[in-house]
Order: sequence, then structure tokens, then C-alpha cells
Amino acid sequence: MSNVVLLAHGSGGRLSHDLVTRVFGAAYGNPILARMDDAATLPMPPGSRLAFTTDGFVVRPLFFPGGDIGRLAVCGTVNDLAMSGAQPLALSAALVIEEGFAIADLERIAASMALAAREAGVEIVTGDTKVVERGHADGCFVTTAGVGAIADGVDISGANARPGDVVLLNGPVGDHGMAIMSRREGLRFEAPLASDAAPLNGLVKAMLEAGPGIRCLRDPTRGGLATTLNELAGQSQVTIIVEEARIPVRPAVRGLCELLGLDPLYVANEGKLVAIVAPEAAERVLAAMQAHALGRDSVAIGRVEAGRAGRVALRTTLGAHRVLDMMAGELLPRIC
Repeated sequence: MSNVVLLAHGSGGRLSHDLVTRVFGAAYGNPILARMDDAATLPMPPGSRLAFTTDGFVVRPLFFPGGDIGRLAVCGTVNDLAMSGAQPLALSAALVIEEGFAIADLERIAASMALAAREAGVEIVTGDTKVVERGHADGCFVTTAGVGAIADGVDISGANARPGDVVLLNGPVGDHGMAIMSRREGLRFEAPLASDAAPLNGLVKAMLEAGPGIRCLRDPTRGGLATTLNELAGQSQVTIIVEEARIPVRPAVRGLCELLGLDPLYVANEGKLVAIVAPEAAERVLAAMQAHALGRDSVAIGRVEAGRAGRVALRTTLGAHRVLDMMAGELLPRIC
């Protein structure tokens, strides 16, 4: 087989079959995928509901510190399922590949997706490949979908926050967006920046096992923490107040944001979650988060209040209040 992707690899014939077998079958191999049917057949755990999500990834560059488009695609889809309280059952992966793309790079992406899927305890069971002419796909685009099971009794939604609830965050913000930007712009720092891309379903499982009281979960990806808080405040028709001094930001991220004139609260993350929990559950949920590898730096950053619906305010280190509006436009394009 050629060492680069040819238009003929998208024809549906022998070369298509060879590409799927060599790259994706080798990376994702499992009994469900091995059947090579047009649809995967999955058993549903008893006493559960189905969660379903889909997402597309066009990040530039394709490979960056801490990950690549493949890891990003799997983690992003797993995390979207987890934010509904679901445990993922299976993923699909469709790739649009540009003619001339190196097979070695495609294998690297597939291997990265397979590794991320293993971390999340989920399998990639079906997919599709399309090949387009040179100059029409910027290398490779990935679209994923995922299904998961929500256990009976779990009710998590962005509309569930209530006055008095506590806002929790599982670690420093802005890592992913600044890692992409530093690679894109060729910037170098003494403390290297790396994406935080990670599957969060294991952390969410630990939080749910800590007992009831989780109202909302959301991963602050595009638009960052500030935009996510605005989404939750709007859905729940409440005010959210967060403390600037409580929000962790790595020094390298803060420094690059200052250099570029960016606010880290609006920079994308791929391994972070915001949880809004009932006040009586806050301590035990926070303890469960801190006991997990992806939640060691978890902190309580604010509270929900009964003020103006959809308002988010930041209490600064000087004691003043600053309104955090939802981000307008695209702060960092092609970030996921």
C-alpha cells in the first residue's frame, strides 16, 4: 500500500478496504468492529437510559504538546457523554482525509485514538473514511459519535442549579488553548505547555459514587470557563458568583495570556469540568474529586445565588465585582 493517502483510498474498493484494515482495524480491533457490518449492535445495561452525542474536530495543528486530533476527538466525545452522567458504551469515528496525507501520520492518529479509548474504558466500534483532493481538508478532519448509559436516579442538567449550590472545578484552566497557540505560533517557554486533554468519565463515576447532590456538569471547552458558567446560569436562570483567587491558572498559561492579551477564563480546556452541587453534598463530592488522578487540584470556586437570571460575576482579588459575559466571536479558531 502507498505511504500516503490516495483519492482511490476513498473509492470504496480494495484500497479502501486495505486502508480500513491496516490503519483502523489494527488500531481499534474488537469483536464488534471485526464484524464490519454497516451498524454496530450494542447491548444496553438494564435499568439505564441512553445518552448519545456527536462532535467534529478540525484542530490546527494536528499534533500538539499533550495530544493530537485523535486524542482530542475521543476525549471530547467521552466527556460530552460524561457531562450528562453517562458512562460511555461505544464510539464511532469518521475521518475526512486529504489526498497525500502520510499513512504514518494517519496510523499515529489512529493509535492515539485507540489509547484514549482504552483510558476511558470504551471501544471504537464503527466508522467511515472519506478522501478528498489536495487542499480540501487541511490534512485530516475527525467526526466522532458516542453512546452511553445513564443509570436510573441520575438527573444531571445545566438547568438544575439552585441558589446556595456550590461551584466546583477540577483543576487549572487554559492549558489546552495555550498549548495549541504556543505550537501554532512557535513559542517556547521554560515550563512547557501541554494540553490537558483527558477522558473524564472515570472522574465523573467517582463523583456519582460519592452520593446524590450533583446538579450540573459541564466541560469548559471552546469559550472556556467564563462561557460555560454563563451557559449554566442562563439554563438555570440564576446568578453565579466565582472567586478570582480560587480559580487555578498555571503560571505559564497566565504569562502567555498576558503576552497575547487574552483572558485565561475564556481559553479552551479539554480535561476540565465544572460541577454545580447541592451545598450538603459539596464536601464529599470535592473529596471524591481530589482522590481521583484527574481531580487532585479540584477546588470550590464559587456559589449560585438567586440574583439576576443568567448573570455571572467574578469577585476579584481586590474585592470588586466584574461581570463575566459570554464570549462573543472566536477567541482562538481551530482549537478543537
